[in-house]
Amino acid sequence: MTMADRPLVLRYAARSDVGKIRAKNDDSAYVGHFLAVVADGMGGHAGGDVASASTVLDLIHLDRDGYQGDAGTYLADEIQTANSLLSELVQVNPKLAGMGTTVTALLLSGHKLEFAHIGDSRAYRLKDGAFKQISKDHTFVQRMIDEGRLRPEEAETHPHKNVLMRVLGDVDASPELDLRTFDVTPGERWLLCSDGLNFVRHDVVEDVVRNTRSLSDCADTLIELTLAAGAPDNITVVVFEVAELTGDDLDTAALPAVPDKTAALSESEGPVNSGLAESSGVEAPVDEISTPGSAAPTEPTAEEIGSHLSADIIKAELAGRPHELVGAAVTAAAEGKIPALAGRPAALRAAAVLTHKPTSPAGVEPAEGDETDGYEPANLLAPRRRRVLRIVLAAAILLILLLGLWLGYAWTQTRYYVGQANGHVAIFNGVSQPLGPVSLSHVYRETGVDVSNLPDYSQQRVAQTVPAAGLADAQQIIIDLQLGTGSGAPPCPSPAPSTASSTGTATSSPASAAPATVTPSTSAASAASAASAASGQPTASGSGPVSTAACSGGSK
Repeated sequence: MTMADRPLVLRYAARSDVGKIRAKNDDSAYVGHFLAVVADGMGGHAGGDVASASTVLDLIHLDRDGYQGDAGTYLADEIQTANSLLSELVQVNPKLAGMGTTVTALLLSGHKLEFAHIGDSRAYRLKDGAFKQISKDHTFVQRMIDEGRLRPEEAETHPHKNVLMRVLGDVDASPELDLRTFDVTPGERWLLCSDGLNFVRHDVVEDVVRNTRSLSDCADTLIELTLAAGAPDNITVVVFEVAELTGDDLDTAALPAVPDKTAALSESEGPVNSGLAESSGVEAPVDEISTPGSAAPTEPTAEEIGSHLSADIIKAELAGRPHELVGAAVTAAAEGKIPALAGRPAALRAAAVLTHKPTSPAGVEPAEGDETDGYEPANLLAPRRRRVLRIVLAAAILLILLLGLWLGYAWTQTRYYVGQANGHVAIFNGVSQPLGPVSLSHVYRETGVDVSNLPDYSQQRVAQTVPAAGLADAQQIIIDLQLGTGSGAPPCPSPAPSTASSTGTATSSPASAAPATVTPSTSAASAASAASAASGQPTASGSGPVSTAACSGGSK
């Protein structure tokens, strides 16, 4: 087996401290062989600890291998699912309105690390001697820096440096995540931290990460430096190295499904709690330990059973895998403070979250009697459903656009206008305005009328195109253009004042009177005859008078 084919895992250490000013710890973090995540709850809002703990505990089931190239999709989808759960929590308990949390997570799959980030927690990478910040703060001051309105050194003292632009919570149904994929090699080191570490100078942090051999000592030193700097905020750090898999490492993909709930209940006060204490450093509360002769407990309610089972399932899951869990998530897991959602019992929610496995290992069958047999959790279907929904929506939008374009084009083919083609007056089918480089019309009929033989004003109208209500109207427009008549014809000069008798004679003076007989205009009649020949329409009889609107009437 070559070095490139050897499986990789994470070696890790995690620490968290409430700091010297805050009353409670709103940070949560988890790190295992394949997953590392830091969440910083919004301490200025009620429920910051709930937001970070819920998000981290909703992601721990991702700590396994076997994603077969889909790890990035699973990570992004599960963070969106965690965001939806936060919104549901707010609907159940309005007092939690406004809560939110940052998330910075890395998921190892094969020789790649999938990265997802939102908020102002940070990720640093030490590889090939270079220490770089990988994440980008989603803060107001960072946006000002990106726009050139603020220098980086001014951001540290800016009054709005802690204003977040993007977080998980009930503020956005589908928050935008920063997603990246990194090729990894054994020996590279990563640091994930909440913004509480920002009070330690960057060069000091780099020196500790670069030169402290032990990961545990590295995490402890970073916490101590933050406390020495005043620690006005909670501080949480996760340090890990990418390493080759050895025989001492547990293959979490081969773990059995979540234990039977009856067994979980019966053993909830023994191995499960001790397992959690061993892996997370949490001692079981004294009041949870039963003693001989104690009063029989009252019948628990359905919700109490649900909360108890939810905590036990998470404890069993944590005890069954190597990991470190710190911050508010430890309290939530140890004391069962996992809120139940309306219409979704706590037991069902925990089971759905913790039995979400991307793939089933070859040769591993579900435990006999497991009530999850034949049941595919909703969270497992969520990524698949989202992908199908995106495809269906994209296809529907494309179909609507194509239908709209086709209907629009079909409408244009019911329109006509008069223009010129090859120097002749022509009738066009369509509209004269093109759609970019695409013409929406074509020559329907080219007449034998030469544009150069039309009156000047008619030539201008043809050059600008004349819209028609229909085919018959277009043919009439051609006749009018040859006569110089129509609704767009220029006004004719007013004739000189004269008086006319009712018999059709006019007198120019009392002394002499000569009959002025109105005769048809020869030129107008010939023009009408030519237009009739071009359009195929009959002309009026030449025995009648032609309107003087053509400005060519009168005696010769």
